[in-house]
Amino acid sequence: MIRQRQPEKLDPVLVVRAYAQGIFPMADERGKINWYAPDPRAILEHERFHVSRSLRATWRKQPYQIRMDTVFEQVMHCCGGREDTWINQEFITTYTYLHYKGLAHCVEAWDGDKLVGGLYGVALGGAFMGESMFSSAPDASKLCLIALVEHLRSRGYILHDTQFITPHLASMGVIEIPRLEYERRLQQALQLHCQW
Repeated sequence: MIRQRQPEKLDPVLVVRAYAQGIFPMADERGKINWYAPDPRAILEHERFHVSRSLRATWRKQPYQIRMDTVFEQVMHCCGGREDTWINQEFITTYTYLHYKGLAHCVEAWDGDKLVGGLYGVALGGAFMGESMFSSAPDASKLCLIALVEHLRSRGYILHDTQFITPHLASMGVIEIPRLEYERRLQQALQLHCQW
């Protein structure tokens, strides 16, 4: 299901309301905003989260410093810094605003003073909607995902939405569920008051 509209600006209130209904925006190559509600929907159930033996070994070595919410806008710029992306300046402005309002968050991997990996998404109630990730060093985004899952588990989040499935995400335990099941889980998660 796709809903389309072309607002002059990507309104933060509209974005939050859309997420609460299981809908999210993406821009096409011309900058036109499309609204998506995939069926099936990809989620990561934390009890199914799979970390390979080699990645666990890397995690234990702590090759990068993992931080949260220190350079949100920079993470978004890095996520959008590829040829095929929906993350334009309008998205960066809107989601950075949501970040300052405590609704959008990021996890970062640092090698010294260099940002080498990260991810970001939106948190509402007990749901986290992952948006994008990037990596410019081996396993950096994967380690950010491990840190994110540990954080969400510790704070009681019960829905981790990845929107779409990729082979990489599938290898780490992401599955697809029917749209109606996703909506049911989303409404349950929105009843919670998890603190980031």
